[in-house]
Amino acid sequence: MTEFDPTPSASSSPATAPSRRQFLQAVAAGSWVLTLGAQASTYPQQAVRIVVPFAAGAGTDAMGRLLAQKLAEVLGSSVVVENRTGASGAIGTQFVAQSAADGHTLLLVAAPFTTVPAVLPSAGYDPVGSFAPISMVAQGPLLWACNKDLPVNNLAELITYAKTRPGQLNYGSAGAGGINHLVLEQLKARKGISIVHIPYRGIAPATMDMIGGQIHVVTGTIPALAPFVREGRVKALAVTTPQRNAALPQVPGLAEQGLADLAAFNYFGLMAPKGTPADVVERLSQALVRITALPDVQARFKTDALDTAPAGAAHMDKFIRQDLEGWKKVVQQQGIKVDQI
Repeated sequence: MTEFDPTPSASSSPATAPSRRQFLQAVAAGSWVLTLGAQASTYPQQAVRIVVPFAAGAGTDAMGRLLAQKLAEVLGSSVVVENRTGASGAIGTQFVAQSAADGHTLLLVAAPFTTVPAVLPSAGYDPVGSFAPISMVAQGPLLWACNKDLPVNNLAELITYAKTRPGQLNYGSAGAGGINHLVLEQLKARKGISIVHIPYRGIAPATMDMIGGQIHVVTGTIPALAPFVREGRVKALAVTTPQRNAALPQVPGLAEQGLADLAAFNYFGLMAPKGTPADVVERLSQALVRITALPDVQARFKTDALDTAPAGAAHMDKFIRQDLEGWKKVVQQQGIKVDQI
C-alpha cells in the first residue's frame, strides 16, 4: 500500500492520480521557482563591483568602466570598478573566485584569464571550475607587426624568412604567459620555426624597441599598433583572425594567407564566482545583451577594432574551455616553463 492512495474520482484514473510524494515534490518545486523569482526581483541588493585585475588606464580597465556605467543604468543600481592588480591578472581573479557567490562581485576577463593558467598551473584559479560564466561582451583580433626594415610584407613571408634563419629573429611580448607571447609560440609550433622570445614589462616598450630595430616582431592590439602602421614606422603583416578587420582594411587576414589555423582572439567578458544563482546570472547576461546593442557602445567597439561577441553563459563556457585547452597544448608542444608571472 502506498503512503497516499486516494480513491479515484469519476474524472481521475489510477494513471493520473497524484501520490503524496508527487504532491510534495510539486510544492517543493514551486517554492524553489518562487525563491529564484524572488532573488531575481530583489537583485542587486547592494552596489555591484566589477573587479578589473589590471591597472587603471589599460584597455581592460577602460572596458570595465564602460560596462560598469551601462550596467548601472540597466540594473538601476550602483556599479563600481575595483582594480586589483598583480601576477598578470591572477591576484584579482583569485579574489573574485573566493568572493560571495551572490552576483555582487564580478570579474572582467580578457585573454590572460585563459593564457596565464595555461602556462602556469599554479596561478591559483581554475577558469572553468572556479567561475560561473555570464557572457562574452566583445572580441577582436591582435595585429602581427614587424620592424619596417625587415624584408617581409606579410605573415606568410615572415614564416618563409624565419625558416632560413633559425634563431636569428626575435619577438617581444608583454611578459611570459600573455597572449602576445603564446600567439608567437603557436606560430613556432605550427610552422616549425625558431624565433627567440624576449619578454618585456608591457607591450609598449616592446613596440618601441621594434620601431628602433632592437627586436623584429610583436603582436599587439590594433588600437596600440595602428598609429605606427599608419605613420609607416612599422609593417602590419596580418590580423590574427581569418578575415580582415575594418579598422585596418588593407591588412590581410589569416585565411587569405593560408594560415587560418593560427587564428586567435582577444576577448572581454564577465564572470561570477561559482555557485552564483542561475537567475542572477541570467539577469546579468540579458543586461549585457541590451548594453552591447546600444549605439554608443557599438561605436566604442568599432573604435577599438572589436566586434560584439555571441551572448550567453553557454557560449562563454564553451569558448573558455576551448581557449584554455588550446593554449595548454601550445605550452606543452613548446615545452614552456614559467615559475612565476
